[in-house]
Amino acid sequence: MLAKEISKSAFAEAFDFEDIRPFYDSEAHEALQRMSKDPSFEKLVHHLWPDMGMDEALAKAGRVRSVMGFQMEFMHSAIRTLLERSSSGLTGGGFDQLDKTKAYLYVANHRDILLDSAILQVMLVENGLPTSEITIGDNLMEPGFITDFGRMNRMFTVQREGTNRELYDRSRKFSAYIRHTLVDKQVSVWIAQRNGRTKDGLDQTQTGLLKMLNLSGNGNFIDSFSQLNIVPVSISYEYEPCDSLKTQELYLSSLHSIYKKAPGEDLNSILTGIKGNKGRIHIQAAKPLLAELTEINTCPNENEKIRQLCLSIDSSIQNNYKLWPNNYIAADLIEEGNRFASHYSAQEKKVFTDYTQSKIQDLKGDPETLIQGFLKMYAGPCLVANKIA
Repeated sequence: MLAKEISKSAFAEAFDFEDIRPFYDSEAHEALQRMSKDPSFEKLVHHLWPDMGMDEALAKAGRVRSVMGFQMEFMHSAIRTLLERSSSGLTGGGFDQLDKTKAYLYVANHRDILLDSAILQVMLVENGLPTSEITIGDNLMEPGFITDFGRMNRMFTVQREGTNRELYDRSRKFSAYIRHTLVDKQVSVWIAQRNGRTKDGLDQTQTGLLKMLNLSGNGNFIDSFSQLNIVPVSISYEYEPCDSLKTQELYLSSLHSIYKKAPGEDLNSILTGIKGNKGRIHIQAAKPLLAELTEINTCPNENEKIRQLCLSIDSSIQNNYKLWPNNYIAADLIEEGNRFASHYSAQEKKVFTDYTQSKIQDLKGDPETLIQGFLKMYAGPCLVANKIA
């Protein structure tokens, strides 16, 4: 059955998802043929598939008849190639405990604009699980090739601009689309636990996210959230590929009440994330949050239930975060002590200290403030794990 033939449940009937949805399988071939004629396609091939000539790429494009076909023919090898170039290896865990026949809402910490969700897709494929649809902000979906590429990667759009009323209506629609995807289409979804990437190292779920998800529920807390089948996901980079960019943004944000991104800043972050050194990477899936819902449901009101569910997701993500020597080193540097010295060597400390200086030296602002912000990004997961952040 094609995706467009799947009927909508009651919570989705009132909405038209045409302007936010990914491509249907029936649209994939035509979209890829259109993409392959764009000059950007050849540039993409040379960058993502360096061993693939254009004749081979065009032949593959001609064979693709589904969105999943595009992911398997093109994207899986592309992400693996990127990781081979810019990381020291990818490990994962917990995915073998998930049911291949069920759809999950993967609620993840957010460190990199595109790679977080892309790495999840690699891990899903390599564990025999279906790939997921992916949320992406409309600020990143420029018309033309970029939008086609995103929709071929099962991305659906979060619309973030508008009046309060428009944003509320869009939240209802977005919530309905996620539930429609999970329940009606039986397709998993990746979503970040918060708007924007974590820049201070503290991975915390926004209550607004869960309130949005609840807009399409039936009013019963347990029914609403058990239907979503939430799986917290933790991704840990030994070296954050955009660490210096995040540090500069945090510094400028501390000086101004509103931080306005420069033109092309998101694209620069995407390219830096793709190319930047990541060291080792670990991604861990937790068990679905189902049993916890019964206890949370005893809370006296809906706001407290949402708050407790946020804390439950946070706890799972933080407990499954892989701490690297850099996290322990940064924590000791902030504390000006050696409480975590057993987790790293003197050589590892020197390497990270030199790395920090090299990253900070070209940033604008007070050097000491910048260094502290940079270190907090790495120390945050360690301090949370040791209950002192």
